[in-house]
Amino acid sequence: MIIYVSRQEHFNAAHKLYNPAWSEEKNAEMFGPCANSNWHGHNFDLIVTVKGEPSPDTGFVIDLKKLSTLIREKVTDKVDHKNLNLDVDFMIGKMASTEILAYEFWKILEPHITTLSDGRGKLHSIKLYETPRNYVEYFGE
Repeated sequence: MIIYVSRQEHFNAAHKLYNPAWSEEKNAEMFGPCANSNWHGHNFDLIVTVKGEPSPDTGFVIDLKKLSTLIREKVTDKVDHKNLNLDVDFMIGKMASTEILAYEFWKILEPHITTLSDGRGKLHSIKLYETPRNYVEYFGE
């Protein structure tokens, strides 16, 4: 029996979409107001889903309180109320798109999930909402 368990966390961050190899005009054409030199912000929602077999002792795939602590310590504390382009070490030199951010979150969290779940769980997906209508999902592929 495989169960999928999810934890949702929230953070606020600023960024801009900008390719330094392009002209100001090309960046404005591609990214519109998201290339604003004075940045723009989002209220992000992050959903981390772990899949696995529940423990016969606890009934848990993973302890959601421990998962929440992991997400906060490794991810949201590092990005909350920060400028993703300037303040976040794992985003320096990378395009600060939601797609790249979700991928970076995966790389940070994935090595800890198996240990945290006593070997029962595996990171299944990262879902990152940039707005209520725009989100990305990453499945480790």
